[in-house]
Amino acid sequence: MAQQNWTVYLSGEIHTDWRERISDGSKGAGLPIDFVSPVTDHESSDDCGVNILGQEDNPFWKDHKGAKVNAIRTRTMIERSDVVVVRFGDKYRQWNAAFDAGFAAALGKPIITLHDEGLTHALKEVDGAAQAVAETPEQVVKILDYTITGKL
Repeated sequence: MAQQNWTVYLSGEIHTDWRERISDGSKGAGLPIDFVSPVTDHESSDDCGVNILGQEDNPFWKDHKGAKVNAIRTRTMIERSDVVVVRFGDKYRQWNAAFDAGFAAALGKPIITLHDEGLTHALKEVDGAAQAVAETPEQVVKILDYTITGKL
């Protein structure tokens, strides 16, 4: 019997290879998953609003336009996803990832948070909304594998 494809949204930190590790590990396990994510090119994400809708002199309005345009993609993909994985890195503040986790939780989407042990205290409320808290991309793959196949 063929398994239904799952859609997994990968949110958060864009400066490491965690997305590729999850995607490659899932492919290696033969999992029926389509991965989606926000725009991970930092410059494109920051500049989309003004490049599409017009320049702004005030940095607040530049960021506002970009955030609104990016939210179209983010909200649509989270709504269509079966599971949301939210990665918090230790070098950069991922406020957008915290928003994505909150939005996913409000929609009742299962959430897996991914972060180093050193961020456990800082993220206790976010982790409290998650169904699982992982410290490595490989643990995320194992969670997805078990969730989809029911096998350890």
